Amino acid sequence: MESAAARPRPVLTAGSVLPEDADRAVLVARVDDPEAGGPCVAAVRGEHVVDLTALAPTVSGLLERDDAVQVVREADGGRTWRLDALLAAPPGRRDVPRLLAPVDLQVIKAAGVTFARSLLERVIEERAGGDPAQATRVRERVLRVLGGRLDGIRPGSPEAAEVKDLLVAEGLWSQYLEVGIGPDPEVFTKAPVLSAVGTGADIGVLRASVWNNPEPEAVLVVDSRGRVRGAALGNDVNLRDVEGRSALLLSRAKDNNASCAIGPFVRLLDDGFGIDAVRDLDIGLRIDGPDGYLLRGSSSLREISRDVLELVSATYGAHHQYPDGFALFTGTLFAPTEDRKAPGEGFTHEYGDVVRISSPRLGALVNTVVPSEEAAPWTFGVGALMRSLARRGLL
Repeated sequence: MESAAARPRPVLTAGSVLPEDADRAVLVARVDDPEAGGPCVAAVRGEHVVDLTALAPTVSGLLERDDAVQVVREADGGRTWRLDALLAAPPGRRDVPRLLAPVDLQVIKAAGVTFARSLLERVIEERAGGDPAQATRVRERVLRVLGGRLDGIRPGSPEAAEVKDLLVAEGLWSQYLEVGIGPDPEVFTKAPVLSAVGTGADIGVLRASVWNNPEPEAVLVVDSRGRVRGAALGNDVNLRDVEGRSALLLSRAKDNNASCAIGPFVRLLDDGFGIDAVRDLDIGLRIDGPDGYLLRGSSSLREISRDVLELVSATYGAHHQYPDGFALFTGTLFAPTEDRKAPGEGFTHEYGDVVRISSPRLGALVNTVVPSEEAAPWTFGVGALMRSLARRGLL
């Protein structure tokens, strides 16, 4: 990959990031405002963003309120910012107001291998040992053995067990197939609390990685009682060469500086946008490379193997609680296989790639790829947030 220095940045505007039905959407944002002294919880109302921090110092706390929709839609707020001005803030700048990831104290969780196509790609990268040059050969064999046997299969069903027996006989059984079609989903901690970046920020991949890709996903935002209160878009950046070497390297593959993006806003569930609307989401992906390269892809939650509420139940319940709620990545159908450089090596990022993840009901999450080692350091944690709120008299 080439250096990310001096790469042109995407120009973001309110019109380019808001949902198509923004006039009806109940949208929550977070704003880092140096004048205010730290992060602010805010409502997006048209092209203006209204400070609600005096009513709800954290997004986590806001979503614990049964009247959260009414508060975001109608409550009087404090200062206001123009959305266009927030979007124009350069990445990493702390001296001007800017958008943050729209979650704060929620634990950031992720469900993996929730779509059949991405399941196959996980098997392929494992069998290839993380070597992109081997992926085409392995992909041809896996597809030849499986055919369409995974289409519409219900995880944990007798049909899934038959597929497992077939793969064992062919020497192709994998731990990824276990979580993809077995009775229990994969749910892991994607990133530490407060470490996610928002729209317009840089997003990072380790400098040592030579095979990696974005993972465009819907993110459920769930309160401490296990209720889905809203949804956002997310990029669960993945280092395929690292995870392909061993699934035990999942943390190195998934959790690095700026490797988790959520945004642009949390859209709260209401009468016009319920859980069935989440189940019906279409998510688009566009990658614009610094060299003129263009890749488009899409993912539809209608094709997910496990219902989104099943994923919530696997995360929260008598077995595990989250006092401040959690944000749950739901997995992706998208797995890029197109060759970008050498034949047979598939897709991998170049520094300077602009990644746009979008959905008509959720807006657009836009980030620029840089080395994780060069992304803005993560310095604002839970302690810093508590001190900031205390200084402002909000605790």
